[in-house]
Amino acid sequence: MSGNEPNLVDLGFMDARIKLIDIAAFLDRLDRHGQADDYRVRALRKAFAELDSKEPGRASRVLGALSDHTEEPIDAADIQGAFGAPPEIS
Repeated sequence: MSGNEPNLVDLGFMDARIKLIDIAAFLDRLDRHGQADDYRVRALRKAFAELDSKEPGRASRVLGALSDHTEEPIDAADIQGAFGAPPEIS
């Protein structure tokens, strides 16, 4: 690292640490309440596998794991908004 580059660890570590602890606490709550098998939680767990990857493009792959890739439109929406994960994880 040259003297002109910002130290990205200094700039982002505490924010990433907070987010990771928050996710761990969320998963603990789901376990305590028997809700850890929801399809959205399964999508999160699939996305977690990308976090340890050494390959570039982790953010894109995480987004892909949490996106509905269905191309066929639905007849009518049940809600206004999105669920944040595909309804079925293979």
